[in-house]
Formats: sequence, structure tokens, C-alpha cells
Amino acid sequence: MQSTPGADEERWDRQRTREAFARLAAARHTNLAVFERVRDQLVVAHLNLVRYLAVKFANRGEALDDLVQVGTVGLIKAIDRFDLERGVEFTTYATPTIVGEIKRYFRDKGWAVKVPRRLQELNLSVNRAIEKLTVQLGHSPTVAELAKALNASEEEILEAQELGQAYNLLSLDTEVASDGDKNAQTLGDYIGRPDPQLANLEDRANLERAFDVLSRRERIILFLRFYESVSQTEIAKRLNVSQMHVSRLQQKALEKLREALLER
Repeated sequence: MQSTPGADEERWDRQRTREAFARLAAARHTNLAVFERVRDQLVVAHLNLVRYLAVKFANRGEALDDLVQVGTVGLIKAIDRFDLERGVEFTTYATPTIVGEIKRYFRDKGWAVKVPRRLQELNLSVNRAIEKLTVQLGHSPTVAELAKALNASEEEILEAQELGQAYNLLSLDTEVASDGDKNAQTLGDYIGRPDPQLANLEDRANLERAFDVLSRRERIILFLRFYESVSQTEIAKRLNVSQMHVSRLQQKALEKLREALLER
């Protein structure tokens, strides 16, 4: 639901809240229109509680408006589940539900890649344990010390720490620290670019296998002519034959290669 804060959003006293929940309970199965109206009034009246709780998480990389929206979902759940007979104030009951919804959002939606819930929770435990053990031990804890403190294996600790880097993606346009350099490089500058040689990799492999059909002299001629860029005249001098003969051998070798490649 969408609600606009206004005059109806003033702080309700306990009695007014309890009376509203009494009307809500009475209308739940008898008058849908009254039920929805009272429910909306309770949501609007407690949006300040949602904002107050959402602000506590606003420094974790998510927009406050998004956190308020998520917290409002928790508020609605709390309204639907609240029972006057429990003898507790609604705000006392709703607070952990709202906070839980926001925390769940961070666990499930804030991760840049899909990470198993077990490792998400272990990552949070590792971060808390690092702070605690650093104070107790007087140095940053080792993986073995973290594993012992959390009753986990060292492999699990390492995996949880590595996956913790998946929480937020960085743009490829993000500048790498440059100490004021105007020509600062971005992360994109460190990403590999397409290798034009890879496109010819399969062709080169097939060509090398096709060379098996050539005689030793034919291989020498093609190697000197196309790999070393030696002229036919110079090749003729090296092989002590005529330039015309080199030309005929080159043509013959190319035709044999073409036939061999067509058969593959």
C-alpha cells in the first residue's frame, strides 16, 4: 500500500492504538471495508516507527527509502499478527518484526550474487568475532582462531570471508585510488580485452595438423614465405633452385593444404 504522511500520522497513544486493534479484530471476518480502512490507519500511524528503525541501517549502502519500504512490509506483518490478548504494547511487538524484515532484506537482497544463507550468517558471525577477538587477543585473529571461536572449519571461515566480498558490486567505472592523479584508472582498465588471436586459434590448429601432408621442402618454402616473409627469389637462392621452381612448389603445397583442410 502507498500512504502519504500527513495529519493522520501523529503519534497515537496506547489507548487509541488498542481501540483500533479491537475494531480491526471485530471487522476481520465481518466487514472487509472497515478492516482495510482501520489497517491502513494503523500503518500510517506507525510509519514513524519504521523510519526510526530504518535509519539505524541507513549507513550500510542501501537507500533509506528502500529500507523504509521494506520495514513497512514488516509493520504490516506485525499488524496482521498482533493479538491484544498478549498484554504487550504494539510498538514493543512490532519492533523486532520490522527489524527482522530489514535484516532479511540485507541478507537476501543486498548480496550481489546468490550466496547460501548458511554462509551469509557465518560471514556476519565472522565479522563480529574478528572485532571481539581483536580486543581479547590484542591482534587480528587467525583463521584457526576464528574457526575455534565459531566452532567451524577453517575452510568454512575462508569461504565465508571470500563470499563477503560479493555483498556489493563495484562499477567498472569506479576509480582506483590515485592520490589526486587526474588520469586515474578505473577498474575497467584492469579487465582483460578480447584477444584477436583467439579467433584464429582453431584455424591455426587445423593448419598445423594439415602441414603433415607436406614434404619437408614444401614446409620450408611455406614457412619462409608466409612466416618469415622471405621473397621467392631469396628462397630460391637458399635452396639452390630456380625462382620458378619455388613458385611451382609453393602453389602445389597450398593446393595440398586446401584439400587437407576441406577434408577435416
